[in-house]
Amino acid sequence: MAQNPLTATPESHPDPRERLINRELGLLRFNERVLDLAADESIPLLERLRYLCISASNLDEFFEVRVAGTRQKVLAGVESAGVDGLSPTQELILITQRAHALVKHQYELLNKTLFPSLALEGIKFFRRSKWSPELQEWVKNLFEQDIAPVLSPLGLDPSHPFPRLINKSLTFIIELEGNDAFGREPGYALLRVPRSLPRVIPVPKKIGGAEHGFVFLSSVIHANVNNLFSGMTPKGIFQFKVTRNSHLYVSEEDVANLKRAVENELLQRSFGQAVRLEIDKDCSPRVIKFLQKQYKLEENDVYRVNGPVNLNRLIAIPDQIDRPDLKFDAFRPAIASYLNDDISIFSTIRQQAPLVVHHPYESYIPVTELVRQAAADPDVLAIKQTLYRTGHDSIIVEHLMEASRRGKDVTVVIELLARFDEEANVSLANQLQEAGIQVVYGVVGFKTHAKMLLVVRREKAGLNRYVHVGTGNYHTTTARTYTDISLLTDDPETAEDVNRVFQQLTGVGHVLKLKRLEQAPFTLHQRIVGSIANEIQIANSGSEGRIIARMNSLVDPATVNALYRASQAGVKIDLIVRGICVLRPQVPGLSENIRVVSVLGRFLEHSRVFYFKNNSKELLFISSADWMPRNFFKRVEIAIPVKGPALQRIKHECLDMYLNDNCSSWKLQPSGEYKRRNPGKKKSFNVQQRLINLHQANFDHDD
Repeated sequence: MAQNPLTATPESHPDPRERLINRELGLLRFNERVLDLAADESIPLLERLRYLCISASNLDEFFEVRVAGTRQKVLAGVESAGVDGLSPTQELILITQRAHALVKHQYELLNKTLFPSLALEGIKFFRRSKWSPELQEWVKNLFEQDIAPVLSPLGLDPSHPFPRLINKSLTFIIELEGNDAFGREPGYALLRVPRSLPRVIPVPKKIGGAEHGFVFLSSVIHANVNNLFSGMTPKGIFQFKVTRNSHLYVSEEDVANLKRAVENELLQRSFGQAVRLEIDKDCSPRVIKFLQKQYKLEENDVYRVNGPVNLNRLIAIPDQIDRPDLKFDAFRPAIASYLNDDISIFSTIRQQAPLVVHHPYESYIPVTELVRQAAADPDVLAIKQTLYRTGHDSIIVEHLMEASRRGKDVTVVIELLARFDEEANVSLANQLQEAGIQVVYGVVGFKTHAKMLLVVRREKAGLNRYVHVGTGNYHTTTARTYTDISLLTDDPETAEDVNRVFQQLTGVGHVLKLKRLEQAPFTLHQRIVGSIANEIQIANSGSEGRIIARMNSLVDPATVNALYRASQAGVKIDLIVRGICVLRPQVPGLSENIRVVSVLGRFLEHSRVFYFKNNSKELLFISSADWMPRNFFKRVEIAIPVKGPALQRIKHECLDMYLNDNCSSWKLQPSGEYKRRNPGKKKSFNVQQRLINLHQANFDHDD
């Protein structure tokens, strides 16, 4: 297997802090950009609320995974600097400072901007201090009838020690005065709120007077908690939430049954080490100190919030309110005329190969149709597919099971360790196996992240193979909200390469040579770094070196150093990186010829597209891989070259148009901060809206 090569450091900038931006701070800056969208008055109001919730959900995951990992290093006494020159302790200090500022901004935006703006539109969140007598009575009845029966308060005393609370669960801590019926003086009680209860509750118009009125579950409980402690006096009632380390610790090399090991570890995920405490801003210092002691947290790990601690639960609100004027315009993916009940998807692929589909602007139907028709077609003999994330009630899974029931040989490679989808994927594996499908879990130690589908069909000329490869998951719901590229073809060399990758995943043997695809962990990194080096040679010979690359994250130091050398050689480089980018652009003597932009908008930017001018013999790859060490060396990934008109179309829609965006993009500064681009005196250009308009004008629509 290829190893991560050691590369020379650009001599002009030997200090790693000058060359590389810390990846964790880069991820926090991404969440800051998401929050910027929540503050953008040009975006419909309910969509702004949705962006606020996304930033909160992202921050939860950031603490569960990234901060948890850094804390473990600190607790283990690891003080060696990372590739960016920061020790774990230094990194944690900077993370904490930035995270506190981000949380403060979230609640200020919610309370001072979004709530007042929503109220003007008849969408009101009633604060407990301003409830009318009618609303108070309605809430009291709601509590007694629908909430109190499912609550189980817990007094804390020697026989009732502090319990293990589930990760991110809403909990109240209550300071109590007095003795109970048994003479106990607990001092504190806890009230765990079941996840079955809605966190935001609609209020009838006749009660609240608003067209769309809501109360928070936390407010309902707070107002009525006295009823749960008969004869005792609650001195203080404070909501809190603990975020825990949610990494799954599965030593894949040491287990006999990977699926069983994942199942066992999932049982412990909800009770990992605490990494953050969110609590009501009015909570007394004494209570906070008590909770810190229970969870072994420092003062900087406590986040005092002015509002609901489970902020991301507000994301359900936009879908509950029928106000099209406060949401993005209705959108339906375009569907090409070649897709109808009378046309075979196989004949379409043969005639148009490679068939390129740009999601979500174009419908995901070509992909689902390939699986559906393959399942029903008596001439189809076998189907092979990788599954990373599928979502619930996947139509693709239904088609695969139908294919198996019809006697076709179906093989599915499932990645059990797809983060936060592990439980769903274990269940999916069981479901597929019960349908007679051969299920494998890839290669121990290497996540299977490649997106591949292979159909073997008997035709007049013999067996023919049809392939789908893509940049996104086989998930029909996110296909409407993520930007991705699908490529469908019956090219024999591509089909043979995909088949060989499947052979590696399901069987054993040496590395198989591929004709068209590049594959991680074997050749992909070498091909990317080699293509960058080729552009350097072209620039040194006096011709134009040109690189445009688009991805979710750029983290791999070897690739970054290769890009720095290319910039120093005069290669013009544009990088479209949605999330983390550790490269510092436009640093004199290092990266003057590199520009980095991040595009965020209505759709989640998810495509990976890599372009090299190659002396006008253009190379363009679509891929499942970001430029990160884990993608290059610890995952099974693929990249496929695209040629001809398909190359030009992908370059135009996925690269050139994105570089022209001046409404929904941010430019990375040498300092590591991002500056939002704006049209100024130029004509505004919102790339996602332009692509919607382009495809809506050219095609019919997917209903």
